[in-house]
Amino acid sequence: MSKLPLIMFFSSLFIHASFAEIVCEELQTDLCSFSIASSGKRCLLETEKAADGGVEYQCTTSEVVVERMAGYIETDQCVKACGVERNFVGISSDALLESQFTAKLCSPSCFQNCHNIVDLYYNLAAGEGVFLPDLCEMQKTNPRRTMVELVSSGAAPGPDSSVSEDIHVAFAPAPL
Repeated sequence: MSKLPLIMFFSSLFIHASFAEIVCEELQTDLCSFSIASSGKRCLLETEKAADGGVEYQCTTSEVVVERMAGYIETDQCVKACGVERNFVGISSDALLESQFTAKLCSPSCFQNCHNIVDLYYNLAAGEGVFLPDLCEMQKTNPRRTMVELVSSGAAPGPDSSVSEDIHVAFAPAPL
């Protein structure tokens, strides 16, 4: 008889998990950015022209898959700590050019605790040929030089281009 409560408890966990599936198209637009669907794909806030000529926001599923992290909605604490906003339409590496943004992204409260946001910007930086931990280290010691290095690195390196010796290309670490 003592096993019955334990079985009921575990059954309730499985039932709860089945109802907690995250589908980007079903998310409220104020939770869309920095969320990951249960499928492991990132949610993306997009605009659409409304019937009245205005703009409507909708949450869609992108093709970007996040390994080892699915069914996740970023916390308000991380959004604030990392200096991002949920109402961003699209995400760009241009934010890395802003020293105030980079300082927040590289702060211990963001970089060490907000793996989803860090993973996203890690991949964006890598797409520009920049290794985010190196960028963060340079940001701590000389923020102005960091911006010069990032701008001078240009796009991701091709066969005829080179990247600064201080910046290294790497793949994003797995989220914890």
